[in-house]
Amino acid sequence: MTNPITVGAVAYDPKVVTIWEMIREYFLTRGVLNDFVLFSNYEAQVEALLRGFIDIAWNTNLAYVRVHRRTQGRCRVIAMRDTDVEFTSVIVARTDAGISKLADLKGKTVAFGSRDSGQAAILPAYFLKVNGVDPQKDIRSLRFDLDVGKHGDTGTSEIEVLNAVVEGKAEAGAVGDQYWARALSEHLVDRDTIKAIWTSPHYCHCNFTILEDRYAPDIQLWTDVLLLMDYNEPEHRRIMDLEGLKRWVGPHLDGYKPLFEAVDTLGYFATAT
Repeated sequence: MTNPITVGAVAYDPKVVTIWEMIREYFLTRGVLNDFVLFSNYEAQVEALLRGFIDIAWNTNLAYVRVHRRTQGRCRVIAMRDTDVEFTSVIVARTDAGISKLADLKGKTVAFGSRDSGQAAILPAYFLKVNGVDPQKDIRSLRFDLDVGKHGDTGTSEIEVLNAVVEGKAEAGAVGDQYWARALSEHLVDRDTIKAIWTSPHYCHCNFTILEDRYAPDIQLWTDVLLLMDYNEPEHRRIMDLEGLKRWVGPHLDGYKPLFEAVDTLGYFATAT
């Protein structure tokens, strides 16, 4: 019997089991054997991909950059979500803190999410630095290292960042644009008290990563079937709603350049444990 294609995913939330059980069934009904392995953190998942224990890794952007560096670029992105293509980070600030632009952050306390969160820590720190605000020298950093290893997927650290700004423990903070949009839509913040003062350039988030030498017709078939998932089909919509997308898309590799630059500029992998 043909071996199933095995996909790795990180169990950052109980819904991950539901999502991947449904995805497995979706592939099975289309004649593609697909199974999944859940990991507690992305570093373990990366190691499993490098050892060939899994065929495909559902990676965060940071996990993808790690694979790329570990393989000297001998890896491939095969697909991602439409919502992964134009991610941004947002700097929010208290309206009473006298902050209207990035330069105003100097001398202030700025809250960041988990140290391995691309959207709430690594990229915001990088964008601050290239815009003339050195996160090591010019500001006081308040960090919320929660659920480290899950790369910010749980969103817990971003919640704490926003709480810190609301409660006055920090004058400003960095969060992903999706959490900021949710905070506004759910009225979690008072717009008269907290405002967004800067939005980053676009970058990409999660993707399905394989090793270059694993690419074969079965992987291409898996990718083709994934891309056929249709939000207008009720049986597909529940999967896509849970996974946070309306369409699977091909790779947009240019969107990972900011994170490659960020980990180098900040020396992330040299200091990460």
